[in-house]
Amino acid sequence: MKLYFDVADKPKFKQLLAFAFQQMLAIMAATIAVPMIVGHGLSPAAAMLGAGVGTIVYILITRRKSPVFVGSSFAFIKSMLAAFAGGVSMSLGWLGLIIGAAFAGLVYVILGIIVKFAGIKWLNRLMPAVVIGPTVAIIGLSLAGSAISDIVRGDVVQEITEYSVSLANGTPEIVEQIGSQMIGSPWIALLCGLITLFVTMICSTFGKKMIRSIPFIIGILSGYAVAAVLSGIGFLNDIDALKIIDFSVFPKYMLADGFSIKTFLSVPEMTFLKAFGALNELSWSYVLTVFVAYVPVAFVAFTEHIADHKNLSSIIGHELLEDPGLHRTLFGDGVGSAVGAFFGGCPNTTYGESVACVALTGNASIATIFTTAIFCILSSFLTPVVAFVDSIPPCVMGGVCIALYGFIAVSGLKMIQSVDLNKNKNLYVVSTILIVGIGGLELTIGAVTLTEIATALILGIIANIVLSSKKKT
Repeated sequence: MKLYFDVADKPKFKQLLAFAFQQMLAIMAATIAVPMIVGHGLSPAAAMLGAGVGTIVYILITRRKSPVFVGSSFAFIKSMLAAFAGGVSMSLGWLGLIIGAAFAGLVYVILGIIVKFAGIKWLNRLMPAVVIGPTVAIIGLSLAGSAISDIVRGDVVQEITEYSVSLANGTPEIVEQIGSQMIGSPWIALLCGLITLFVTMICSTFGKKMIRSIPFIIGILSGYAVAAVLSGIGFLNDIDALKIIDFSVFPKYMLADGFSIKTFLSVPEMTFLKAFGALNELSWSYVLTVFVAYVPVAFVAFTEHIADHKNLSSIIGHELLEDPGLHRTLFGDGVGSAVGAFFGGCPNTTYGESVACVALTGNASIATIFTTAIFCILSSFLTPVVAFVDSIPPCVMGGVCIALYGFIAVSGLKMIQSVDLNKNKNLYVVSTILIVGIGGLELTIGAVTLTEIATALILGIIANIVLSSKKKT
């Protein structure tokens, strides 16, 4: 594909800031979602800081040749929850997050050392285009449900209180039950999401060079503006259907302690600050628990690491597994993940959203990725920025993600353009991967869960080996 900015290119300063802000918007929702899902006091702002630092580590180790952002990994959510299992203290749980990410990073480093000495020819034979192409497509397609569920969802939650009467020891007693529900209309949310999507597509297709390079910024801000106007009308006139944006996040972040310096600047609650206080609680049994929770998942994430870098390689027209080399991308991912968790608790991984952003905008500049990392670090200390990002409603991000995830899927399908699907061998390999991945086949073996992507890739490799044992048509 045509790149407006190649890996080594440096856009002008104003362009660079706009491009970096766009990358940050593309990856931010997923980056802060992981700590919010895990809970246990993890800070979304600290996750932003960890992702920024981890990305800089990745860039340096890969010799500034691989233009992708690394952020909080969804693959390790169950592993992170395991660090808090058994009623351990929050401080010990946070220490477990750091230890677990270090174990996962060590797996990547060991795999990188093996690749360094064994080379990658065996890997190319094991994962040719007929295998890796549909696997990359699955990465995008497996996220389709998330984008669709988001595009019809606002962000305003209303508490519901119900009262019932129960008999306690023969005496009537009123019992209060509290629940919650989304109150914004799915149709209004869909309208905001579709405006975001179509503005993004129109800017990317018909815009001049600069406009074409920042379609996500314009799309997200357009969708947000429409949602803000409708939500304002909804709150002023008490129309629940129009309430899409939860404006309460701004006072929650900026006025939690009244109007003070924290309204503008605040230090994220970094993982290591609490974790080191639990060193005296550490035991070998707990370390083993964390080891078992993290290490197997790291091997699963390894397959997705390869697929992401194969996809990125096809986009930028340069084989990253050879230069800077798979060993360096693994080192960068592993060390960057451990460093990121030190600050934010979340192991990092290369982001498909970032790869798709490169593809859609034609901007593969490593300077853009580096500036995005700096933005994330600085933004984690800027309270209004953290509040704004948290206030972007799911429907707006859903609109953007339809384009982002779709591009990941299409990138994978492009890889199999040169594959002869008239041959039964190729047809069966591709169809097996697509159906297993789209169908969502996950396999749980003990404490390890193979994601649908990993399962599809493994079955695809096995099918390709079996069907290649003899020449058949």
